[in-house]
Amino acid sequence: MTRAEHLEWAKKRALDYIDRGDDVNGVASMLSDMRKHPELVDHFGLQLAITLRTPEEARDWVEGFR
Repeated sequence: MTRAEHLEWAKKRALDYIDRGDDVNGVASMLSDMRKHPELVDHFGLQLAITLRTPEEARDWVEGFR
């Protein structure tokens, strides 16, 4: 799977959780899935997860990955 394909897959899975009102598992899913691809394992955006406080922030964080 390419970097772009993996990123879109991870985002979709995370957003599925967030859409169901489960932002905690959405963030956990994104963190876990990003670490499964060698080009994404050290993405600088992963460190921002500790700053998330609301479901809206979680959604913005997931959608913001490039």
